[in-house]
Amino acid sequence: MSPYPSLVTVSALILYFVVTINVGIARAKYQVPVPQTTGNPDFERVLRVQQNTLEQLALFIPGLWLFSIYVSPIWGSVLGAAWIVGRIAYAWGYYQAAEKRGPGFAISSLSGMVLILGSLVGIILSMVNPQ
Repeated sequence: MSPYPSLVTVSALILYFVVTINVGIARAKYQVPVPQTTGNPDFERVLRVQQNTLEQLALFIPGLWLFSIYVSPIWGSVLGAAWIVGRIAYAWGYYQAAEKRGPGFAISSLSGMVLILGSLVGIILSMVNPQ
């Protein structure tokens, strides 16, 4: 198996770690004590980036691996890299203003959907044409 899906997976987990650390930094900066999750709107945007990234990881990681196994590890990794770029753009935009999160969300959502739907097609084709 190609090492590229593993590299993309580790990169996605590092990205998630960074956005999680950003929540802690924002808590201190905007004086939002634990366990509070509301208060300063700037803090709330940082928290939403972390929460939404976690929500998306639950779809992304299985999609990446299933696509890599049943379709192509190279193309799975390319789509996975696009997902990571999209999540970075999403975070960068959302940190500035909620209205700026759209392009990053679109990039990551589209690449994630291609991974999931491509996986489904690849699995079905492997069932129809077993090797």
